[in-house]
Amino acid sequence: MKVPGAGDKIMRKKIVGVIGGHNCSKEVEQLAQNLGKKLAQVVPILVCGGLSGTMEAVCSGFKANGGLTIGIIPGYDKKDANPYVDIIIPTGIGLARNVLVVKSADIVVALSGQAGTLSEIAYCLQFGIPVFSLSSWDIPGVIKAKTTEEVIIRIKEIINQNKE
Repeated sequence: MKVPGAGDKIMRKKIVGVIGGHNCSKEVEQLAQNLGKKLAQVVPILVCGGLSGTMEAVCSGFKANGGLTIGIIPGYDKKDANPYVDIIIPTGIGLARNVLVVKSADIVVALSGQAGTLSEIAYCLQFGIPVFSLSSWDIPGVIKAKTTEEVIIRIKEIINQNKE
């Protein structure tokens, strides 16, 4: 068995983050679930805040299509994570965990949300992480998308551009 050395190129899997409110309408819930299903066909791993609402819906869709879900939760109790999270990371740092959610992702999709979602978008912009807005904030630097299909096409383009 060969152990990777300094000269070896190690390929890592792309991770998409999805951010959005812990309370959402039925319409946003369906949008998030559909997004999750489609994202699972493009990337193997999804990261989110791991709680209810948008996060639960996207995890449900992603997991239904065989993807691995990671939830970075604000508290210490793993029971707070939604039932569709495979890997629960309890931080105990409250909203400060938002930076961990976006820094764990290579690409982020923002759905409808409040100030927490806005903070995560700001972190994406500060760190140069591509962030899409799908029924979310309209901010310079954020890639606006009208449909789930448009998000998926654009994510595939970004992934293909970054292949070496």
